Amino acid sequence: VQLQASGGGSVQAGGSLRLACRVFDFTLDYYAIGWFRQAPGKEREAISAISSNGENTFYADSVRGRFTTSRDDAKNTVYLQMNDLNAEDTAVYSCAGTIEYKGSSYYTETDEYRVWGQGTLVTVSS
Repeated sequence: VQLQASGGGSVQAGGSLRLACRVFDFTLDYYAIGWFRQAPGKEREAISAISSNGENTFYADSVRGRFTTSRDDAKNTVYLQMNDLNAEDTAVYSCAGTIEYKGSSYYTETDEYRVWGQGTLVTVSS
């Protein structure tokens, strides 16, 4: 399986971006997906995750209320809608997947994920 992340870019503070994580070779029913970010000089952190049955989601405190994870099964794609962005959101964002057919769990640790997409850079200017 491969994951392809896209949608990063530069935006002013208060603006929005939508990241996409497309899953190849398997349907989303097979993969729990997580979104991570790594800011310069900081450790990678989990910011959002969605279970493979699509029913359960996780948000880190730093993004809850501003970011929303959703999925489009027809496009085999998970989205991260990011609103009200601020400078602290500047980071390389990556999506990751771990196989669990129609599972109800989401995962927030990097070592729980087996497949990673390439990162996409989000830059927020104040």
